[in-house]
Amino acid sequence: MRHEDLATRLAELAVRFGANVQPGQVVSVSSEPGKETLARAVAEAAYRAGARFVDVTTFDVHVKRARLLHADEDTLDYVPPWYGERVLALSREGAAHIALTGPVEPQLLNDLDPARVGRDNLPSIAEWARVVGERTVNWTAVPCPTAQWALLVFPDLDPAAALDRLWEEVARCCRLDEPDPPAAWAARMGRLRRVAGVLNERRFDALHYEGPGTDLTVGLLPTSEWLFAEFSRVDGLRHMPNIPSEEIFTSPDPARADGVIRSTKPLVRAGTLIRDLEVELRGGRVVRVEASSGGEALRATLETDEGAARLGEVALVDSDSRVGALGTVFYDTLLDENAVSHIALGNGFPFAVGANEHERVNRSAIHIDFMVGGDELTVSGVTAAGERVPILVGGRWRI
Repeated sequence: MRHEDLATRLAELAVRFGANVQPGQVVSVSSEPGKETLARAVAEAAYRAGARFVDVTTFDVHVKRARLLHADEDTLDYVPPWYGERVLALSREGAAHIALTGPVEPQLLNDLDPARVGRDNLPSIAEWARVVGERTVNWTAVPCPTAQWALLVFPDLDPAAALDRLWEEVARCCRLDEPDPPAAWAARMGRLRRVAGVLNERRFDALHYEGPGTDLTVGLLPTSEWLFAEFSRVDGLRHMPNIPSEEIFTSPDPARADGVIRSTKPLVRAGTLIRDLEVELRGGRVVRVEASSGGEALRATLETDEGAARLGEVALVDSDSRVGALGTVFYDTLLDENAVSHIALGNGFPFAVGANEHERVNRSAIHIDFMVGGDELTVSGVTAAGERVPILVGGRWRI
């Protein structure tokens, strides 16, 4: 299938099923240079769905590079207030939001001072965490293949073949190869709903992660609720926040995390490639970060605010994941986090705990997922009495 046809099919899935755009809605689209084909397809699909207006914003990492090279050190964490005001205006409007993920220039910032890179968190905008937590926007994120990204994933192929292969695998991950992609996703969500229900019945006090280089215990809050990618706005409008999504997740107790955990896949964050990440936590807080590349930039980012160095999410992914089955490292968090289990530093989800514990959920301007799962990882639930119960072993559910 041609790239344009796949883009049209993915745009329809994002608009009709992912974000579930309603007639009369304003639709916000986050894009980058090189993603024009899918951005335009999303806009067209949104207008066909009855959108009142489609607002496309484009972030250029080359402009970010210019800032990092030449701007005064003290200005690098400045975010124009109208950026946040726009997000809050979309919230007040009850808008829909569709984000196009995937690195366009995945190593563009690698030669720059990592400490400077870590101070500039754009295109992340802190107000999005608030809006997601308040559930005022129906949103989704979908991967958008680009030429540079394709060469990063498939360096042994020529550019045209690499882009073809990336589109083919993205289509597989998003279930575009199914006759009815929304129905295929509904079936997968049904399976995850059942697993989440069992975990919620057990009410474990903590999770224990064990694998090569990993020995970490993460405490859960008494009301931590295991969720999956079927969300609803405060008014009941349903949407699927990530396509693909193969995870169940919750927000842990940010004061209880002790041990060491190693990443099992690299990650790209705003033009910085982070490889071989190892994180040590004590009393819920990161005390050590090591990486073969990108570590200093991440360490600088974890100084963004008080919550940046604590956990906001734990997520489990089983081996039935279509992303994981491909065995491809995509260097894109949306895809790689749905290949294997992951945890996130930074902002948590108030809606993942009981109302009486909203204030205990970690708060931060950042949310950085990194992948920790794989065939050699065992995740166990720990009861209040200290009993360990296997949950995920070798990628298979044991609960």
